[in-house]
Amino acid sequence: MRRFPATALTRPTASRLASTALLASLTILAACGGGGGSSATAPATPSAPASSASQPTSTAGTRITCNLPNFEAEMLAAVNARRRAGASCGTRGSFPAAPDLAWNAAITQAAVAHSDDMVARNFFDHTGSDGSSPGDRMTAAGYPWRGWGENIAAGQSSVAEVVDGWMKSDGHCANLMNAAFRDIGVACVAGNAGTPYRSYWTQDFGTPR
Repeated sequence: MRRFPATALTRPTASRLASTALLASLTILAACGGGGGSSATAPATPSAPASSASQPTSTAGTRITCNLPNFEAEMLAAVNARRRAGASCGTRGSFPAAPDLAWNAAITQAAVAHSDDMVARNFFDHTGSDGSSPGDRMTAAGYPWRGWGENIAAGQSSVAEVVDGWMKSDGHCANLMNAAFRDIGVACVAGNAGTPYRSYWTQDFGTPR
């Protein structure tokens, strides 16, 4: 997977997206096209939600949601509305309606860790500064996954803007529409004077064992 250093774009209002996924121990990584990052998906058999799934929590309006109010509820509603409607994801094909996702506290913890890492160490990539993958971070957070997916983004100012951007990108759209995923966790951490982007988003998906 190509790495795209955050210093490649320096305008604070610039934005970018990247996605990756692993399902059923099968890794497929596609070379990036267009704006940066990489993306991948593979089929898997759906299973029941993990026991750690939860409803949106009280983190809305805090630093891990870029101080956006109703963050979890708005994100969950936006994502599930897209999944219920089905979507065409360009080169990734057309996706029928998919089951709703459940908000998961452990996956959210993994997403927070990655957004914090990208801000603290000024980079934009699915690979953490310690070499971790999204699956590694979910395991560390206590989520027993059989498959995972991750969309990241930087620079967007709202849930509606970032979800719309992901849906317009083939790989991100495919992750979001993948019927094998059952759980979701998302974080948004504000950038700082040393980073080129005003916000760093991590959207993680999980299929539990």
